[in-house]
Amino acid sequence: MADLMGLAVDPTAWVALITLIIMEIVLGIDNLVFVSILSNRVAPEQRQAAQRIGLGLALLMRLALLFVLAWVISLTQPVFAAFGHAFSWKDLILVAGGLFLVYKATTEMHERIEPGSEAQAADQGRSIHLGLGIAVVQICALNLVFSLDSIITAIGMTTEILIMMVAVIVSVGLMIVAANPLSRFISRKPTIVMLALGFLLMIGMTLIADGFGLHVPKGYIYAAMAFSGFVEGMNQLARRASIKARM
Repeated sequence: MADLMGLAVDPTAWVALITLIIMEIVLGIDNLVFVSILSNRVAPEQRQAAQRIGLGLALLMRLALLFVLAWVISLTQPVFAAFGHAFSWKDLILVAGGLFLVYKATTEMHERIEPGSEAQAADQGRSIHLGLGIAVVQICALNLVFSLDSIITAIGMTTEILIMMVAVIVSVGLMIVAANPLSRFISRKPTIVMLALGFLLMIGMTLIADGFGLHVPKGYIYAAMAFSGFVEGMNQLARRASIKARM
């Protein structure tokens, strides 16, 4: 209790907390895009449940990782060398997560671009929706990668577990609130879906590059995403103005 009161009146603790919350939110953007796209593949009545269960398990996963910090830190130690790079367990997890993202983004693009694929599935009586359990498992699988990256970042910014816990809870809570509106927005805009899938493809490749020791600054990635989003926003406004002019 004394430690808690000491942190509550310590200005540096508040600065660390606010900074860490912002960092966790920024690092969670790519995760949120993935959750929103994947939840749109679930039946409409189960989408919110998929988002909340998936992100709720992500919160538990991150909190659990905070209690095994020594193990998390050990994941950054090299275990073998290949291709001129010493790979750690963290590197292997990043590569696996990147490959998973590239696979998911590519298959999602294929299903939206390939003519008649959904119609053929409907004709054969097969549902095009993902099951709730499969969606949650996929969200949790990728959350392992994002959670590991998030916790390692938190360790680098503060040594106080309580501050890290509060930052994780607040950031994931905001993601849970934002997931449903973002999912609805993406589902209404087909071009936004393709843009978001492009983001996932880029994020997947950067995870693979990170795993091989080629670090790409996050600022470059988010700047590219922001610029692409700005261009798409201008396209949406131009399309709306064109429709109004024809009316």
